[in-house]
Amino acid sequence: MSSFRVPGAELATSFSDEHGHPVVQLHGLTSSRERDRMIDLDLGRGLSGTRLLRYDARGHGDSTGRTVPEDYTWPRLAEDLLALLEDRFPGEAVHGAGPSMGCATLLHAAVQDPGRFSSLTLLIPSTAWGTRVAQAENYERLADFVEQHGMERFLAASRDVHRPPAQLGTPETLPQVREELLPSVYRGAALSDLPSPEAIARIDVPVTILAWTDDPGHPVSTAERLHELLPGSALQVASTREEVAGWPAVLAADVVRAAR
Repeated sequence: MSSFRVPGAELATSFSDEHGHPVVQLHGLTSSRERDRMIDLDLGRGLSGTRLLRYDARGHGDSTGRTVPEDYTWPRLAEDLLALLEDRFPGEAVHGAGPSMGCATLLHAAVQDPGRFSSLTLLIPSTAWGTRVAQAENYERLADFVEQHGMERFLAASRDVHRPPAQLGTPETLPQVREELLPSVYRGAALSDLPSPEAIARIDVPVTILAWTDDPGHPVSTAERLHELLPGSALQVASTREEVAGWPAVLAADVVRAAR
């Protein structure tokens, strides 16, 4: 494992070099490389013949961070990603994959630097645009709760949170963010939204969108709207854990196409 410095943080990274197409894999809000593996979202575990870069976003997992909400907005995370890619894959077009916050980070990065990506595999896109306001309010409430009651009560309250059908049977996990950073991480998410539909429509690379059902934080409506905005994109929707188990093969096929 190595690290990469960005303004205000050290990003923990890991790299598997099999001398093939460059791939970067991100994770979701309050998750990490380790946690995504536990909840079936480490799609890169089945990849071979690639140069696979994974990292923990600032404030998550083994990466450091500050108690500054603006550090955790999606455009700022996209700046981190682009700096990391320029360091590790200078001048190369990279295949990007990631769920939720990672998906949002990739979209912002693709808008900021259109030539950086060869293709994208976007997992469980989060609330966006019209559905974002209520989710932002929820993140603010979670931040307040952690500050007022502490992590132990927060974790106890989280045990009753609804899980989508495609996640049933995966292990219960803890947030991969330290207690002192968690309110800032949530508030950064509350300040964020996907790029505008007009900006997303200008992304001109192959895209696969993988969604799952019955998850208010990651509604199928966002995935469907992205599918409409991105000409030639492919959309798959899972309702079971068994269907999600097929997602690593989707990523592998996407990378093969990108390498060609």
